[in-house]
Amino acid sequence: MTKTPVIILGSGGHAKVLIDILQIQNIEITGICSPDMTFIQNVDNGIHVLSSDADIFEHQPDKVLLVNGLGSVKSTAKREEIFKMFKSKGYTFATVVHPSAIISQNARLLEGAQIMAGAIIQTDSVIGVNSIVSTKASVDHDCKIGNHVHVAPGATLSGGITVDDGVHIGTGATIIQGIHIGRNSLVAAGAVVTKEVREFSVVRGIPAKEL
Repeated sequence: MTKTPVIILGSGGHAKVLIDILQIQNIEITGICSPDMTFIQNVDNGIHVLSSDADIFEHQPDKVLLVNGLGSVKSTAKREEIFKMFKSKGYTFATVVHPSAIISQNARLLEGAQIMAGAIIQTDSVIGVNSIVSTKASVDHDCKIGNHVHVAPGATLSGGITVDDGVHIGTGATIIQGIHIGRNSLVAAGAVVTKEVREFSVVRGIPAKEL
């Protein structure tokens, strides 16, 4: 990872996990932008608090990297909105990788991708812009994960899967090989996906069915 100082956007559980990853790699955290003082009280007091976007704009885009601390439960829309807004102002987002993640030398992580503890990214897979592969999730060979996607903890993606932009794949979901997951769809926690998922749809169950 880069040694350029970072600013974390947002608060909540995902942001706290990112703080841990950054600190164990001795990445300088210039500040956390959050209006949530309850959250701030639960983190290291040595981290500077930025209360608004205006505070971030005081830092030149070429002097810091941003880390998107917003997670997603059902939709990645807010996370995508924040990313695009700061990109329009000239900022760059750091790619964050936990040291315990296993990533093939032939995999590609695009700007702002976040790979959490114990995650596996196999050969010739691509993780898109601003996407999360969460704790112990597995992305097998030749998968194409789009932009602003969240693969939640423990999800398993077999080989050759295509996941379009804005998809949320829930905790513990399983997707068999070669499946296409349409944009802005939601795969519920624990679902077993055995056929194509249409865009903007919600699927759940074993085998997964559209609601």
